[in-house]
Formats: sequence, C-alpha cells, structure tokens
Amino acid sequence: MSEEFVQLFTRNQRRLYLLILSQVGNIQDAEEILQDTNCVVLTKHPQFEAGTNFFAWTAQIATFEILKFRQRHGRSKLRFTDQFLDLVAVEAEAAGENLDGRREALERCLQKLRAKDRKLIQSRYEPSTSAKEMAESIGRPANSVYQSLGRIRRTLLECISRQLADSAELRPQPTR
Repeated sequence: MSEEFVQLFTRNQRRLYLLILSQVGNIQDAEEILQDTNCVVLTKHPQFEAGTNFFAWTAQIATFEILKFRQRHGRSKLRFTDQFLDLVAVEAEAAGENLDGRREALERCLQKLRAKDRKLIQSRYEPSTSAKEMAESIGRPANSVYQSLGRIRRTLLECISRQLADSAELRPQPTR
C-alpha cells in the first residue's frame, strides 16, 4: 500500500463518515458502515487508480455498504425511500466539495495575513486555549485580543469570499 493511498485514506475519513451519516441518520450505524467500508477500501486498494478522485471511489463503496446495511436492517421503524437517500447523498457530496474549496481558500488567506495576526489566530484555535488565556500569556488586555481576533476573522471572511468568487468566475459555465 503506497504512502499516497494511506494519506488519501486518512484525509477522507471524516468526509466519508459524514456522507454515510447523512444517509443513515444514526451515529452508531454510520460508524459500523464506515468500518465495513474501510475494510472493503483496504481490501480493494490495488484497484484504485492514482490520480483519480479518491473520495468518489470510496463514496461509491460506501453506497454499496449502506445498501447492504439497509437490507440487513430492513425492519427498522424509520425507513426513507432509496430515491430520497440518493438525493441526500448527492447533496452531501456537493457540500463536501464546497467545504474543500472553502478550506483551500482559508489556507491561502491565512498565508496572506501578517505573521503576528496569523500567529494570533492560530494560537486561538489550538486545543484548550481561550482568548482570555492568550491575552494573559502575551501580556495584552483581553478586550484588545478579542478586538484583534474579530478584525482578523473579518479579514479572513472577506478574503475567502473573494477567493471563492474568483474561482467561481474561472469555472466553465454550463451551456444552455
């Protein structure tokens, strides 16, 4: 198994889990299906063609595992039609692609920040770090840190919005 495959596999776990969860609506069922899906993905890893869409490949496997799960548990009280669940799957996949674009835009925008602003915002989102604790550690009043964080967030939001608008303009428009 290649290092690239392992990276793709781990990078897509959360997204795959959310896709499954969106179709079954139960955390325990989604975890069980994800485990089954992962077993199949790892077994079939030689069939994956490098350079193709890894998530689409694993999502297709997950879809089959969801169908198997539904057949095994067909007597549950809450049942959605397959058509409805297919629509949810399409929406979940589209939302995941949108999130990837937003994440990439965020990374680009973070690089455009001044070094001290980037360090401040990254420090704020480290686990177990509050703005008040940050203020104490850097010797600034808490209100000043809150204001700086608000300004940085607005700057990031504006930058991300511009990035997404620019990328939308570059995408080919559908012909009618």
